[in-house]
Amino acid sequence: MVNLIDASTAELLRLHGAILTELRRREVVRSANGPAGDYAELLFSKAFDWRLEGGSTSGHDAVDLEGIRYQVKCRRLTPQNKSRQLSFIRNLPDRPFDVLAGVLFDEHFCVQRAALVPVELVQSHASYVAHVNAWRLLLRDVVWTWPGVRDVTAELRAAEAAL
Repeated sequence: MVNLIDASTAELLRLHGAILTELRRREVVRSANGPAGDYAELLFSKAFDWRLEGGSTSGHDAVDLEGIRYQVKCRRLTPQNKSRQLSFIRNLPDRPFDVLAGVLFDEHFCVQRAALVPVELVQSHASYVAHVNAWRLLLRDVVWTWPGVRDVTAELRAAEAAL
């Protein structure tokens, strides 16, 4: 095991790259980006037997057996950054997905809370940000109280434990 405290910055970056490569080989992540988004997609797909779309699919990440389209979003909460803002949502008026699948991870990538949010609720609660030409949604605790939102924390934790 590498002593992270004594490792140089270059050693830490090499280790980070090697970890991402191994996670990709194990099909935990699908891209070379940070692992949170890919990991969230994997957990939802395992929990609900969704088919993940290819990287070039615009507007949604997965489809279930009934053809419902899911956009998966996540946020990793850390002591340094407790923001619950999800990554920006593009083309929201065009309804590029049917349900937003959102998950909050703690700093160790453990599922803290997860929800399925119908697109109509996302449209009514997201705010438009002109300089990025996209919509912002914060996955605050109030989301779980909205009528039509399904709390799927237990299902994602079960998928997490099975990996």
